[in-house]
Amino acid sequence: MSAAASDTRPRPLYTPSQRARRDATVWTLVQGILAPLQFLVFAVSLVLVLRYLMTGEGYTAATASILLKTALLYTIMVTGAIWEKVVFGQYLFAPAFFWEDVVSFAVIALHTLYLYGLLTDSIAPLQLMLITLAAYATYAVNATQFLLKLRRARLDTGVPATPERGQPA
Repeated sequence: MSAAASDTRPRPLYTPSQRARRDATVWTLVQGILAPLQFLVFAVSLVLVLRYLMTGEGYTAATASILLKTALLYTIMVTGAIWEKVVFGQYLFAPAFFWEDVVSFAVIALHTLYLYGLLTDSIAPLQLMLITLAAYATYAVNATQFLLKLRRARLDTGVPATPERGQPA
């Protein structure tokens, strides 16, 4: 058996041309800024939501934090789609990020359900907060997916990688 046939390493996340496009585009920096910002807002919001659920206090603060988290989510999804187009030639569901995009859409769906319930007053506050917890749990899965991709990209080159398409949705 040849060395090439016995090589079980996964294919690199990026081709050399994709890596060059990733490193050259401003959208990589945008994602690298938005992703940790969204995570920070998520962490604060999670505390506010849990506080409301445990005490019944702070609904307005929790709601404001959820709205900010949702705005950042939509922003990172749009800019992430642009990043994906620049790097991979398609706006979403590039093979390298297919499952991250699938989970991102679940995160967006849950945040959008929250917005719908809030704006139409058709979902009670307690249920809105429970929807938020489901959205945040799904977001945590998505953020983990992206961190694993960032690690994989770094391991592919043996050099620290810049944050890519950080968003989790």
